Amino acid sequence: MRIGLELTEAARISWSAIQANRGRGALTTLGIIIGITAVITTMTAANGLARTFREAFSTVGADVLYVSRMPWVIVNDFWMYRNRPAVELDDSERLAEAMRGRAIVNPTVDTSLPTRYRGSTLDSTQIVGTTEKQIVVSSAVPAAGRFLMPFDVRQRRMVAVIGHEVRERLFGTVDPIGRKVYLGEHVFRVVGVMEKQGGGFLGGPNFDLQVFVPVSTFVKVFGGRSRDRSVTIAVKALSHEALPELEHEITGEMRKIRRLRPGQPENFSINRLDTLMDAYNNVMGVVLAIGLLVTGIALFVGGVGVTNVMFVSVMERTREIGIRKALGARRRGILLQFLIEGGIICLFGGLAGILLAWLITLLINATLMPASLSPGIAATAILIALAVGMLAGLAPAWKGARLDPIEALRHE
Repeated sequence: MRIGLELTEAARISWSAIQANRGRGALTTLGIIIGITAVITTMTAANGLARTFREAFSTVGADVLYVSRMPWVIVNDFWMYRNRPAVELDDSERLAEAMRGRAIVNPTVDTSLPTRYRGSTLDSTQIVGTTEKQIVVSSAVPAAGRFLMPFDVRQRRMVAVIGHEVRERLFGTVDPIGRKVYLGEHVFRVVGVMEKQGGGFLGGPNFDLQVFVPVSTFVKVFGGRSRDRSVTIAVKALSHEALPELEHEITGEMRKIRRLRPGQPENFSINRLDTLMDAYNNVMGVVLAIGLLVTGIALFVGGVGVTNVMFVSVMERTREIGIRKALGARRRGILLQFLIEGGIICLFGGLAGILLAWLITLLINATLMPASLSPGIAATAILIALAVGMLAGLAPAWKGARLDPIEALRHE
């Protein structure tokens, strides 16, 4: 009960002192407001980037392996990868035969061409040659019409399935199904429209600006043999648990298909979503650490300001402390008084910082990327503000608690 009474009394006196110096208290909180706002905005932006990254590459598939000429992430030896022979459509057909019953194999090859419908033109659209298995290895499905069918591939039909953004920018309110579009100089008939997928994150592919055509048609019309137009083979595992074993099987089969002797290095790469995630996490880890370091400096500066004000407060109230001690106040009560005062000042700064960070988050969400201020981040910010206040007030509180009551009473 005694500790509870001391806490209540210390809180009452601290609040009275803050109210008596509102202007000084408000100015003191500015450093904390800036620091907390910076911390929250950094964490919110990092979460928003992570969410955008996951959404942008969600169609890649966590249970899909991608065989390509070059790895997705190149750390060094670029020219070694650059000089590899292209992966051919024949390689995909032979791999599909070898993996029959164990995995789903789908080839893709792409190029960038202008797409035109009447008077509307998209200067650069990704044209993807693929098969009907694309919607099996990917999570995307048509929102209207249909996707490619096996007979489209067999008969090399001039049909296309357009992305969501292609439909909006070329056709507007016109129903594109059955309409004819120009892909480069060639006419294709639209048979489907894909659902909205997103993309374009950090220079990555924009999945809504893609146009899918039969891979056989792609090779006939645009050509399939080019070092810069290598085939990518998607191999979907029957289960996520089978992925590690499947990777070894694909490596063995591709070495046979590419006629590599034992000891020869692979002239192909097997990529997976984990590769992108690891690279992203490494980069974002460094960025977040630097961001938090900078915001930590802002909080440190704010804490120094609080410490300075608390020292002034102790100096101004030295006689008051002497009177309280003469009436029986203990060191612990004096210590709690100034610690609580510093905590309250920083708590108000933290709450104001949360409000300001919330407004900035709304602006980020409206203009740049999806972002939201989670309750967890807000609670963390409040705890940080309280901790800064307690630490900033510790030295002044200790000085006030150790004052000699006789000397304090003599203070003018």
